[in-house]
Amino acid sequence: MASRRNIPYNRLSADDEDYYDNNQRRHDPRFDYSPRTYDKIPWKSILLALFLLLLGCVLIVLSFFIFTGHMGGEMSQAYGLLGLGFLTFMPGFYETRIAYYSWRGAQGYRFASIPDY
Repeated sequence: MASRRNIPYNRLSADDEDYYDNNQRRHDPRFDYSPRTYDKIPWKSILLALFLLLLGCVLIVLSFFIFTGHMGGEMSQAYGLLGLGFLTFMPGFYETRIAYYSWRGAQGYRFASIPDY
């Protein structure tokens, strides 16, 4: 693989070199936020989390029934349902827990921690 050794580099202008002028920090609009963004409840994400939680519970219970013989099926089906159950249960439980603690007003939990779709 050939390397590019003779690339002409240009020096940055004085405006781009630093964020400090006269010991004052410049305003950067990328980091603006309003407190209302923390209060916005991501309903779609919470509904998705509840759906994943319930689907995971159902799949885990079905795999348990196959393992104990209360329902017909092979062991490979039970292991598949168990794996899918855990894969859907864990993110559903995680985001539902964050939503519940945010709703209760627990310290360190905010609705902003849940991604909004």
